[in-house]
Amino acid sequence: MKSLLALISILMLAQDTEAILSYFTSFDNTKIAFTDEGDGVPVLLLHGFINTRKNWDRTELKKDLIAKGYRVIVPDLRGNGDSDKPQTDDAYANDAEVADVIALMDYLTIKEYHAVGYSRGTIVLAKLLTKDERIGKTVLGGMGIDFTNPNWERRLLFAEAFAGNPNELTQGAVDYAESVNADLRSLHLQQKHQPVTAMEELALVEKEVLVIAGDEDLENGTPSELQSVFPNASLQIVQGDHNGTYKTKAFSKAILLFLKNK
Repeated sequence: MKSLLALISILMLAQDTEAILSYFTSFDNTKIAFTDEGDGVPVLLLHGFINTRKNWDRTELKKDLIAKGYRVIVPDLRGNGDSDKPQTDDAYANDAEVADVIALMDYLTIKEYHAVGYSRGTIVLAKLLTKDERIGKTVLGGMGIDFTNPNWERRLLFAEAFAGNPNELTQGAVDYAESVNADLRSLHLQQKHQPVTAMEELALVEKEVLVIAGDEDLENGTPSELQSVFPNASLQIVQGDHNGTYKTKAFSKAILLFLKNK
């Protein structure tokens, strides 16, 4: 009986502390879902491809940020999770996802915030860095230099895959997307209109930047090359592959130290 009561208490506590899902209407009437937890300095977390805000849940980073007194804001980028999934090119063109994040921070009346991206979240965040002066420190996770190329072959292959033409490299991603009921048309459009930020643009960013990646994660180019583009960036390599690094304690520890340092 005591064990049963203890289990019930744990489940009730988990329910009580679960983030409340909220929505706002972005610049083009697209509904964007997000959570907003904790108090203190705001930190934005941006998820990767075929992911949602829920991929940050139970990561060491999110738990540690809240425990250390940060306010953690996590959206579902358009086309993902509980956000709307528009089906037209216009809905993703011209850095629409970046505009969503700016609109979200306006909606929450955020005056300054830190930001962490991982994988495709880093690609969105890189462009956001060039457009929103409110960003303080920035963490670019799980990416190398390749996304700065507008004709990046990997992006083009994934756009083609989610248009219905996968190959050996991309078939697994399509299969996974289907298994989690992701919207394939939206994923195609996300790749087709993915933000591209040239190295020349990034070189003008004077904010403090941390480039962090797993030691088994080189499919998206070299992280050290990305770090070298910025005038004020550091590099941290931790153990892990692309799909696992952001969940690790080492990833969290490196980011918390970066945010804490003056």
